[in-house]
Parts: sequence; C-alpha cells; structure tokens
Amino acid sequence: MPDGKKEIKVEFQKDLIGGVYANTLSIQHTAEEFIMDFFLIAPPTGVATARIITSPGHMKRIIQAMQENVKKYEEKYGRIKVAAEPDHKSQIGFKP
Repeated sequence: MPDGKKEIKVEFQKDLIGGVYANTLSIQHTAEEFIMDFFLIAPPTGVATARIITSPGHMKRIIQAMQENVKKYEEKYGRIKVAAEPDHKSQIGFKP
C-alpha cells in the first residue's frame, strides 16, 4: 500500500456472510467494556441475533464512524426520519 500500511486480509465466517437483521438494541457497560445486544423483535416473540463486546476506546471510534456515515447517507438520500420507539421495547426481558 502506498502509505506504508500493511493490508490485512479479512474473511467472513460462513454464518456471517448474509448478515443478520435487528430492530432493537440494548447496550450495557462495565468499566472495561461495552456490551451491545441486538434483537429481532416480532411480537409476541423475539430473538437475540448478535452480541458485540468492545472496549470503551473502540466504542468511541464506532460512534464516530456511525455519525460520519449517517451524515454521508443524509447528504445523499435526505434526512432520516426518526420513528417513535416501538411499544414492545418496555416488554423486552427474560422471563422464567
């Protein structure tokens, strides 16, 4: 690469190639890490589709990258309208 950086070859695990859909996100944190749980909620049921655990420093970079990409998206396609939170959000939880 011209700037002296080495290229890192990345491969996707077969079960990740198609991606997963999530319409709900729950975020928790400790002093050392952020835990993001993604869910697909289709009442009356829901399923966890992914869990991402990352460091606080990396979380800041993720947020910055997301903000930059939302800005680019809105410049190209127009402002994203934020819908009201779904009713099921208060009903999410683990039940015995």
